[in-house]
Amino acid sequence: MKQYSLILFLSIIVFFTTTTATTTLPVSLSSNATFPALIVFGDSYADTGNNNYLNTIAKCNYPPYGINFEGGTPTGRFGDGEVFPDLIAEGLGIKRTIPASLDPSLTPQDLLTGVSFASGGSGFNPRISQSRSALSMTDQLKQLKEYIEKLKQNGGEETTDYIISKSLFLVVAGSNDVPSATAGNFQLDVPSYTSSVIKLASDFMKKLYGYGARRILVVGVPPFGCLPSQRTLGGGLQRDCDQNYNDASKLFNSKLSLMLGSLSETLQDAKLVYFDYYNSLLELIQSPQKYGFEVADRGCCGTGLIEVIWLCNKYTASVCPNISAYLFWDGYHPSERANRIIISKLLDKSIPMLL
Repeated sequence: MKQYSLILFLSIIVFFTTTTATTTLPVSLSSNATFPALIVFGDSYADTGNNNYLNTIAKCNYPPYGINFEGGTPTGRFGDGEVFPDLIAEGLGIKRTIPASLDPSLTPQDLLTGVSFASGGSGFNPRISQSRSALSMTDQLKQLKEYIEKLKQNGGEETTDYIISKSLFLVVAGSNDVPSATAGNFQLDVPSYTSSVIKLASDFMKKLYGYGARRILVVGVPPFGCLPSQRTLGGGLQRDCDQNYNDASKLFNSKLSLMLGSLSETLQDAKLVYFDYYNSLLELIQSPQKYGFEVADRGCCGTGLIEVIWLCNKYTASVCPNISAYLFWDGYHPSERANRIIISKLLDKSIPMLL
């Protein structure tokens, strides 16, 4: 993985101390990266700490979360270490990690190269977000609007247009919508509910485009039936994968992929690319030894059967002796090592389609 270069950092400092609204575009912003910034939306798979600043129970800013992060610090990331936005930014040479948009310590330099608006518990359906006191996708778009205004204040219209039009927009959502559909929470059958969510997702993409986004990468949902918590809840005595949940995931992903392909053809100069998270993770689950994992059906935290967020804490849950041997960190989220393997596939397969 490329490190965030000293040359890029210094060029950003110079840019902010010298630029005006009429200054020539700062070509140095993208000189050491494929994209000038990574701008992120979604749920717990992409939240880098926003829920720390919300009145929600969906928090993980306490040990043992973050045990493999820099200094072993719990930052509000839903895992033992770095999550999707961090690994993508690092892999693209943008910067080491992606900060949360609500972090009060954000600097102008942080804004230049991207932030995450994602919130654990969020979904395309606003009722999902509301029930968990998370930032809805609409809330995240409002934050994007504020973010763009801050860019204009610091760098001017021309530079802001450059950053927004050339940056990578990452959307990792749906992972709370699909389980709700399968559980029958909204009195709709799975095909009808997933179609309604896809309509909301399509509207979200169009609004992103309206704000100037042109390169949008959308991550599909995982095989929910094979996540440790769902194996425990719906997999019977043998804790098999729950096929009903997996079928719902596949249905949602197929509709999501088709919708993105259609928008790519209708939105001028836009590229919307779908990443197959389902099969990328399923391959690791079905062939763990191939990737050096010893345990693929339980999380590392506690018993590994169901623990997630408040159930995974330093007072009630132990940590497995060898995290690298576990595919999952908790009952819902993969470990950093698993995330790195998956993101390496994303960088190889999906990023070239956005260039």
